[in-house]
Amino acid sequence: MSSVADRRRAFRAILAGSACIHPASVYDPMSARIAEDLGFELGMFAGSTASLTILGAPDLIAITLTEFAEQCRRICRAVRRLPVLVDADHGYGNALNAMRTVEEVETAGIAGMTLEDTLLPRPHGDGTVTLVSLDEGLGKMRAALAARDDPAFSVIARTGAVAVTGLADAVERTRAYTGTEADALFYTGIRTAAELDAIAAVATKPIILGGVEGPELSDRAYLAARGVRIALQGHQPIQAAQRAVYETMKALREGTPPKGLPGLPQGDLMARATREAKYRRWTGEFLGGT
Repeated sequence: MSSVADRRRAFRAILAGSACIHPASVYDPMSARIAEDLGFELGMFAGSTASLTILGAPDLIAITLTEFAEQCRRICRAVRRLPVLVDADHGYGNALNAMRTVEEVETAGIAGMTLEDTLLPRPHGDGTVTLVSLDEGLGKMRAALAARDDPAFSVIARTGAVAVTGLADAVERTRAYTGTEADALFYTGIRTAAELDAIAAVATKPIILGGVEGPELSDRAYLAARGVRIALQGHQPIQAAQRAVYETMKALREGTPPKGLPGLPQGDLMARATREAKYRRWTGEFLGGT
């Protein structure tokens, strides 16, 4: 078993390394344990999967910080070696709310969090995605950095400026966020090598990409050479889980006998994911049973 400090050091080692990794998309204790057992270097708990897990709702920032932090705590309690990075959205409010967010997710055992400059939750109007001003974004980032208690906990500046306000603004925000003590820079909306090259030319901190699409951005060696240390691949595990639940319930509803259901876990997968052997040992040691 490793400590929270060990996991935070492991995450920082990823940022300080020379390779680009794909993290596992995790959303609950068992998915995090499976990712750990499979040897993933990092787990990613996203705001979208948090909304699905907690509310069964789209990613519209309808969950609260308390709900989000509690799920972070459940995930971190379940794993022993896997560092977890979380998408803390906009910090659940203004700069002071962002400080509270840092306190809560750091206490939960998370290795690092991203803080974005999107205007959230969606305001009344035409539904256009907008960003907060650079001054406000910098203020929230400085507040978040001031709030962390453990200096090993990573705070990451996130922006979707490339797709929302254009590459020039993204470069300006990159320069500004690079000038803070943020531990890395997280980007969404980068779609071409030219865009990444422009960002990498001014970013002097590790880069995290929130989704990569197309052949230009699929080469991990190329990404690593541009300073990308983490590249998300989406959140397919929770989508696959929902399909499995649907197909299983549908089959049962239509009369398939439980023993005839396809797609059930094979071998000792459930026993490993639930740490059944440890619970059996504890039962024998502490309850006198077998």
